[in-house]
Amino acid sequence: MNQSELDKSHADIGLVCALPMEIQPFLDRCEHVKKYTGGSYVFRGGFLDRIKVAVVQTGVGFARARAATQALIDAHSPPWILSVGFSGALQTGMKIGDIVVATSVCDLHGQELKNDVHFPEDREQGLYVGRVINTDQIVRTVEEKLRLAEQHDALAVDLESLAVAQVCEAEKKGFMAIRVISDDCSVDLPSEVMSILGETGAVRAGAALGAVFKRPESIKEMWKMRGDASRAATRLASFLDGVVVQLYEARH
Repeated sequence: MNQSELDKSHADIGLVCALPMEIQPFLDRCEHVKKYTGGSYVFRGGFLDRIKVAVVQTGVGFARARAATQALIDAHSPPWILSVGFSGALQTGMKIGDIVVATSVCDLHGQELKNDVHFPEDREQGLYVGRVINTDQIVRTVEEKLRLAEQHDALAVDLESLAVAQVCEAEKKGFMAIRVISDDCSVDLPSEVMSILGETGAVRAGAALGAVFKRPESIKEMWKMRGDASRAATRLASFLDGVVVQLYEARH
């Protein structure tokens, strides 16, 4: 690859997300967005004002997030990478749409990467700063969430941020995990959420239909979950807009 091709492919900020709906409201704020596939991952690139952003959609889980982050770095060499998307609240006071900025990301196996971000917390305005924990599957029940909070002193849970952080550390890239609360501690997620969400992040229509036939009230629960997720993604987009601009201006 020659220098002009390198310059064209280079991105100022990289973003890693699991699901398309997590990032779509942010991409709607960008211009000249183009989509392409690389391996089993979907990439999108565009411009937020003059800032070139590259997004990789990983699908669900640690291994996919790790491989996709490496692919993003190999293709676009961004100096900063953000792990973004939905997370489950672990604290009872948190609301859907609240933002969590991670100062460290850990897992259930004793791994932890600290991230020395100096971000002002403002819980009254829905901005939390602290530890995020990664689990191997979606944490569905309020009981599980509260137990995780007590055992690990964590604010929120997701499935991918530690994988992204590990690759960024190895590649000496700037890293932030910025997550938005899509499910709070008020009610359990429907049990069907596990079977409906495929590994790549695509909703499995057959599983969704099967769930509705088995338990008709699940359609109401899943419709509410989708509405909550949509509002959360819109809030995340607004917050990311400011963060991306700040990171770019600090570097330039």
